[in-house]
Amino acid sequence: MTLTATSFDWVRQLVHRESAIVLQPGKEYLVEARLLPMAQQRGLSGVSELVESVRNRPDPAITRRIVEALTTNETSWFRDGDPFTALTSTVMPQLVAARRPDERLQIWSAACSSGQEAYTIAMLLSDALPNATNRVSITATDLSREMVERTRAGRFSQLEVNRGLPASMLVRHFTRAGNEWEIAPALRRMVTASECNLAAPLPRLGPFDVVYLRNVLIYFDLPTKQGILNRVRQIMRPDGWLFLGAAETTLGVDDNWERVVLGRGSAYRPKKGA
Repeated sequence: MTLTATSFDWVRQLVHRESAIVLQPGKEYLVEARLLPMAQQRGLSGVSELVESVRNRPDPAITRRIVEALTTNETSWFRDGDPFTALTSTVMPQLVAARRPDERLQIWSAACSSGQEAYTIAMLLSDALPNATNRVSITATDLSREMVERTRAGRFSQLEVNRGLPASMLVRHFTRAGNEWEIAPALRRMVTASECNLAAPLPRLGPFDVVYLRNVLIYFDLPTKQGILNRVRQIMRPDGWLFLGAAETTLGVDDNWERVVLGRGSAYRPKKGA
């Protein structure tokens, strides 16, 4: 391994400063694996040499690439299942009943990675809700500019569509585009993708009826988690729904949320007056 303790500490501080993500000791292997290709592309001997070159000659473009390389972009279609079952069985019927027919429903896929979560939602609602392509808006955000561009493109490799996407939905909602699969234009129009750092003040967003903030909070320290949950609550409607990852909770972090059991999973709603 070419990563020195000094270089790891510099990377760790950079990533925390720019994204609030905490790289604990023991993650040296992750930094090495993610940054070595970047070092090799620049003709450098290893990651420590890459770090030294950036420290000696600061380059905002390179530091951004370093931070983006160390954000986790693990994703798949219908990941974990339960939050999507709950969306169509419980959440959307309640929201549709509570809203005017001409009122647009707004959903946020935070930390959207390459777009599978946002398009999973789009496919489900287009199948379950009449006129969904005109009734529902899905905002997809991510820290990574590359992931945002991939979400906007709506194109996925064969390997990617093989990860959790039912064959019937692939046939119904995608067309071949060379070696890739492209989501239907009507579904792509439902999704608006943009960059967003969850640990910073949020851009003008919402108000949202549903927020998917899954498998994100686990990467932050407690004060950052509290700040994110507070900011998210401010841009949700009072009867909105928040979905977190299976290993995440608001309990012990932010007491202004009410946990609601939905089937085999759960979701959270802002407490009244919070």
